[in-house]
Amino acid sequence: MKLFQVRKGQFVYYNNELHRVYGVKPMYKQSVHLIRLRDLTQVLTNAASVERYKPKELDSFIFNHNAYTLSKDRKAEEGDYILIHNPMPDSLDTYSLNEIEVVETVDKQGVITSNSHGIKHNEYLLMVPGRANDSHPIDYQNIEGVEAENLDDIGPHHLNNPNSELLPTLGDIYAKKDSNELFEAMVIAIKGQTVYLGGGLEVSQEELMNTDKWEFLYNLLDK
Repeated sequence: MKLFQVRKGQFVYYNNELHRVYGVKPMYKQSVHLIRLRDLTQVLTNAASVERYKPKELDSFIFNHNAYTLSKDRKAEEGDYILIHNPMPDSLDTYSLNEIEVVETVDKQGVITSNSHGIKHNEYLLMVPGRANDSHPIDYQNIEGVEAENLDDIGPHHLNNPNSELLPTLGDIYAKKDSNELFEAMVIAIKGQTVYLGGGLEVSQEELMNTDKWEFLYNLLDK
């Protein structure tokens, strides 16, 4: 790409992997600042090394170690991640193209995110956890030559949304590791990114997936 075509927020491929443009500083040789979506690694490069991709419904990708599928099937709910693909901010808002934010409240007009941005329902695509069966993986521009272990995340065993191995499911039993007392709890409900455990405990999916804090033991339905 030419430097004047690169804009903050664009999804681009760099070294064959999906990134988001974090910023552009023309006065520097390495003028394009990128963030790799799968693990949020930051990269500095130049415009000639990137190729733009426009995300669309049913695209799926890894964001911060978790798989998501872009969807328009329903409006966002509290705790959901959204991708702002059609930004139309007013004078008081500062969000930009393809920002990924967490929903805090919802009404008929739109949502309020954790960054206090008011987003109308037609401005975002919902990021549904997991890969839908009919999704289009966009993690790599060209999968030829990609090492086999890196393709595991886009393989068939991750295509079923509710039971993705990346996410907790109903009936999962977890043990808390960073506690002096033995504490085990079962997943009794999941709403957006919030997991409800027995005993009235609420945790985020990210916290429950942290192996330093929680250990998956088994699923009650498998017993």
